[in-house]
Amino acid sequence: MDSQTLHPALEPISFLLGRWEGAGVGGYPSIESFRFGQEIVFDHIGKPFLSYVSRTWLLDDEGAMVRPLATESGYWRALPERQLEVVLSHPTGIVEIYIGEVVFHKIELRTDVVARTATAKEYTAGHRLYGLVEGNLMYAYDMAAEGHPLTSHLSADLKKVG
Repeated sequence: MDSQTLHPALEPISFLLGRWEGAGVGGYPSIESFRFGQEIVFDHIGKPFLSYVSRTWLLDDEGAMVRPLATESGYWRALPERQLEVVLSHPTGIVEIYIGEVVFHKIELRTDVVARTATAKEYTAGHRLYGLVEGNLMYAYDMAAEGHPLTSHLSADLKKVG
């Protein structure tokens, strides 16, 4: 965690700061259901945004890591009146811009823009819901891809560590 003073605009999302680890479940009409482990890190440098990095890995039935899965990174920009802009980049050739809002310890985000490289898989929209529940960061992620409308894809329960 950076020792810089937290920018006042970040106060509504300051509960995200830190390193979170845990596990979740995933699935989609075009893939088998799976269990995954995840680490998310939110940090700041004193400006009105949080840096964000997430990485996931496939878990076997005993909870052991099998192989890396997805990673994404970006910035969560705090706006007036508890509004947010989130910019995410994926190594698979996808960039997303989400807009949303914070209500207490709940964040709801919807894609405003999705851009893809020529070699990226077809992906058209995302909806993310994050919440602080009894000290844990929980989230659900729906996506529209491969000709499917917004459909449940991932959910996880993460604990703050360190």
